[in-house]
Amino acid sequence: MVIRMKLFDRANKIKEFLADKIDYVPEIAIVLGSGLGAFANEIKVDVEIDYKDIEGFPVSTVKGHAGKLIFGSVCGKKIAAMQGRFHLYEGYETDDVTLPVRVFQLMGIKNYIVTNASGAVNTSYEPGDLMVMTDHISFFCPSALTGENDDRFGTRFPSMSEAYDKAFISIANRAAENINIKVQNGVYCYCKGPMFETPAEIRAVKILGADAVGMSTVPEVVAAVHGGMRVLGISCITNMAAGILNQPLTHQEVMETGKMVEEKFSAFMKEIVSLI
Repeated sequence: MVIRMKLFDRANKIKEFLADKIDYVPEIAIVLGSGLGAFANEIKVDVEIDYKDIEGFPVSTVKGHAGKLIFGSVCGKKIAAMQGRFHLYEGYETDDVTLPVRVFQLMGIKNYIVTNASGAVNTSYEPGDLMVMTDHISFFCPSALTGENDDRFGTRFPSMSEAYDKAFISIANRAAENINIKVQNGVYCYCKGPMFETPAEIRAVKILGADAVGMSTVPEVVAAVHGGMRVLGISCITNMAAGILNQPLTHQEVMETGKMVEEKFSAFMKEIVSLI
């Protein structure tokens, strides 16, 4: 029988490892999703660490996730950036998926920006749109808080009434106005993957109120809110969801659209960071 180290102890060990690498607490932690890692080029880097070189840290296995933890500056603000994330569909446990959030929490980081690539359920959206997440639906996947609660992280029954910080949503919309780009505001639905959803599933989540659908983000957001962090979520709409167009979905399409919006996404993120 394999005995896993408790999540708090794992996160604290990594926090102590990172304390030897950087001598400051970043103001913001940013997670860069599929195809969005090029924002890392905007960072004035202090320290860059491959995930594989952090003992106890998972590694990214999905194309488009470089697998690097970067500390540095953007617009004069110190940030931590994850160039790639972890997913349940890769075979990881929820503790693995949320481990970076817990590390950031123990480091004292208060602001958490999470980004992803997603498919449009809302037919008024187009590939290349950026969506500010206002809420999420996550009925279909295990909770990031399943199991014994560790009060050192947060309360047993955290409220998700405002999982996405209203002030941050306002900042994101103001940032878009400042750089003259159009953004959507909508609800993200988290599905388990790695297969794309069926047309029937997309019809169902549309009825439930979803505007976009994807395979990540929500476990991290739940953990961040549980830990008292303020959260902003940004989705890059990379494709129309299953059944909306008469064509199959591919990860290549996700990557190509991410490449197409690199400049817009980076400008948007820089403006958001400057306003926080």
